[in-house]
Amino acid sequence: MLAISRAMMSGPRLLLVDEPSLGLSPLLVETVFDNLASLNQSGTSILLVEQNMAEALELAGQAYVMQSGKIALQGTAQEISASDQVRKAYLGL
Repeated sequence: MLAISRAMMSGPRLLLVDEPSLGLSPLLVETVFDNLASLNQSGTSILLVEQNMAEALELAGQAYVMQSGKIALQGTAQEISASDQVRKAYLGL
């Protein structure tokens, strides 16, 4: 939260965020993502790298799934959520 706040002091149009949920309790994860959503709604673009797929896709307009350092899948958040390939990778279905 502090790093995001410091980054916002300069009024950026684009915010790069790497794994904001790492090591946080579920309550703090929700708070961080609520704040990121507010920033995005106020006009700040966000490039987010996150392993928590559910939280990331709630925030995302466009999503990319990487595998072994390469883009394996791309689409809207809705397309990625509905993808059989993603469900197999994350849920083992």
